[in-house]
Amino acid sequence: MKRLIGWITETVCPLLVTWMMLLSATAIAAEHRSTELEESSTKEAATLFDLPLVGQGQEDLVPDSIPDLIPELDSSIVQITDIQLNVTPEGLTLRLQTTDELPPPTTTIVGNAAIADLDNATLNLPDRDEVSVASPVEGIALISVSPLPNNRVRIAITGTSAPPAVNLEVDSTGLQLSAIPGTETAEDATDGIQIIVTGDQAETDYFVPEASTATRTNTSILDTPASVQVIPSQILEDQQILRVDDALQNVSGVVGSLDPFGGSALTLRGFTADSFTAGPILRDGFRVYDNLGFQETANLEQIEVLRGPASVLYGQGAPGGIINLVTKQPLFEAFYDLQFQAGSFGLVRPSVDLSGPLTDDPSLRYRLNAAYQREEGFRNFDTDVERFFIAPVVSWDITDRTTLSLLVEYLDDQSPFDLGLVAIGDGVVDVPFDRITTEPDDRRHTRSLSVGYNLDHQFSDAWRLQNALRYVHQDYHVEVFLPFIIDDTTGTITRFPAERRYYSDDFSVQTSFTGNFTTGPIEHTLLAGVDLNWNRFDEAFTRVALANPSPLDIFNPTYGLVPRPNFDEVEPLVPFDTEYDRVGVFFQDQLSIGNHVILVGSLRYDSVNFRNTEEGTGQSNSAWSPRIGLIYQPLDTISLYASYAQSFTPNLVQGIDGDFLDPESAEGFEIGLKTELLSNRLLLTLAYFDITKQNVATVVDPLTGASAATGEQRSQGIELDVSGEILPGWNVIGFYAYTDARVTEDNVIPVGNRLFNAPYHSAGLWTTYQIQAGDFEGLGFGIGVNYVGDRAGDLANSFEVDDYFLTNAAIFYVRDRWRIGLNINNLFDVNYIRSVSNSRRNGIVPGSPLSIVGSISVQF
Repeated sequence: MKRLIGWITETVCPLLVTWMMLLSATAIAAEHRSTELEESSTKEAATLFDLPLVGQGQEDLVPDSIPDLIPELDSSIVQITDIQLNVTPEGLTLRLQTTDELPPPTTTIVGNAAIADLDNATLNLPDRDEVSVASPVEGIALISVSPLPNNRVRIAITGTSAPPAVNLEVDSTGLQLSAIPGTETAEDATDGIQIIVTGDQAETDYFVPEASTATRTNTSILDTPASVQVIPSQILEDQQILRVDDALQNVSGVVGSLDPFGGSALTLRGFTADSFTAGPILRDGFRVYDNLGFQETANLEQIEVLRGPASVLYGQGAPGGIINLVTKQPLFEAFYDLQFQAGSFGLVRPSVDLSGPLTDDPSLRYRLNAAYQREEGFRNFDTDVERFFIAPVVSWDITDRTTLSLLVEYLDDQSPFDLGLVAIGDGVVDVPFDRITTEPDDRRHTRSLSVGYNLDHQFSDAWRLQNALRYVHQDYHVEVFLPFIIDDTTGTITRFPAERRYYSDDFSVQTSFTGNFTTGPIEHTLLAGVDLNWNRFDEAFTRVALANPSPLDIFNPTYGLVPRPNFDEVEPLVPFDTEYDRVGVFFQDQLSIGNHVILVGSLRYDSVNFRNTEEGTGQSNSAWSPRIGLIYQPLDTISLYASYAQSFTPNLVQGIDGDFLDPESAEGFEIGLKTELLSNRLLLTLAYFDITKQNVATVVDPLTGASAATGEQRSQGIELDVSGEILPGWNVIGFYAYTDARVTEDNVIPVGNRLFNAPYHSAGLWTTYQIQAGDFEGLGFGIGVNYVGDRAGDLANSFEVDDYFLTNAAIFYVRDRWRIGLNINNLFDVNYIRSVSNSRRNGIVPGSPLSIVGSISVQF
């Protein structure tokens, strides 16, 4: 607590005072305008709770308008402030009251539904996120008005046996929609109705205003007291992303590579997490504890990156942050996307993305993503990459308040078992970067199957239940010549043939309640829930042929000198089978106090039980993880925030007495500024962080390997991120990060040593421009650069890897339903090390040389 008070006094207070002085003049000037807007909003804005019908003798059911108590929102986005439904002798009318005029819409029909997607619009209804009415009149089965991502609103009117006839009128204060029940059959209907209102934002939007990863609720990034960055699907498409870590090069504070089990490392804010107990990867909010397989990108909608300790939301984890891979979900209208990619090193990748309703109304929907990939890679392996992935999802609106989604993901991945390069002396070995330290026919084969469901039930307009389950089974098999000893003088690597097979079974259940209510002038968003996880990791066998050493001269290698033995004749090592049982209970309240202050308080209790069933050992850990965050918004487009959070990770290292050590713990402080620029098309985030990890295992007895939890590591830095649209057709995403990550206490490692894989400086910029009109309309260009500074290769700082600067480029053409693209990566063919992993003999991952990826796709 003393350190917390000192940090607030020395760091937070001076910065907040400075910000207040700089912004006070602007805030005072805006106060009068804000007051006028609030008074206008009180008079004009209203909402409809139960949508009573007007007409046919029901006039008395019409409620009075309810004042809109929500603070002023972005004026460039059209706000829908009131919805009124009236019954007429012919059918019904739906009136949407807006703050500005909507451009004229266009229409289509999907089955029996008329669907309106209003771009650059948002629902601004107090106490209600969406509106739906079942069977308002005969011939109309359902009316719904609901929000979509990226500032869009959908209006859907579904007929019972035929699509309704719809008439639209737009004026300066809203949109009036008249619907008459249809008389034709669904089979006679045309292909669909879509009402689309397009505002200033382009479809190629690089800015996503909301993200759920940081709060587990749908919260505006401006209202989140943490550093959150979103990589939307448009960036994944423009850069032709095939690997998750390639996408992460767009975000500050993230360095390294994400591969299946084998030594690679992904570092966030200077801290590197292992793939098992504290892996930083989530898939739809579920942690991937055993990262044995490849994280496929074919069904990713976006990637959300939360920096800083996150145990309060997701349990045990490293303090650098987490990366949530958000997958694509079924659409209400038919959508088909067929794509073929080909490129350097034998890359061939066809993929499909199919979605739409399975019934005449869109209450039952599906989505199917599938991809096949084959490539030789740039490293000198005989084993090719061959990967197949399929992910079907079905969503069913059981009622207008209950939705159930069932999902499956299956991945079969065969690839070389690549341990990268080795360190000799104080640097990486000076050999061509395609050289390997194992054997050309070494291979890794992984299969993973994930099944689960998401259940979403709205008890009322204010209260919501979410329940989800995931079961993941992974099968991992590898045959490799493992490097054990490196002779720095001769460059000879002593290797031994080995075969390993692992199985992983992971079962997780998440249940949470979300509620919105007010206490006086304070608006609350309450979150409470329980997370359960059962993990079983089984080592089927590990066989190392110690009688068959295979030396390799890394400077002049000759492969194949020692044949691969018959591993059935090799005695397996003592296996390790582990079991984890995890229970987490969490509570969070997001309080909006007036129009300028948001307070977020969160608390979680975790219990983790670990057992090594082969050795008969185990441990039980429990931890409280608090978080508190404060936001001050002098203007609607500016947020100043400060936060404090803690995290923990179980220690699987044993002390001198043979007992497991206490868990690692961490605390993080962060202050920052977020602002939306250029009429809310561009998001800028500036953050300062200070994270300390304690109870780090340090060796106290080199002979036995016994350790003590006496180590400490600290990372401090500044991050700047920007993403969005500068002008119509001109998109940008970029960052700069300064990270000072060091050892601050240790029994063996010198205090002051740098943490491995953590550069002082890193930066990146990617921008595209697409011609908006004329003969070359649809033609686009992209250019990007990435810089990563020099890094320590291990905690001992025994070697270092050089900095690097990469340049990427793209050209694409979009016309009607077709898209053709060509991406050139590492344009100047730079040799660079992508990642290190605290080892001199593996995990030093060379980056890909100059490569080209071309694609052609069609949507219909």
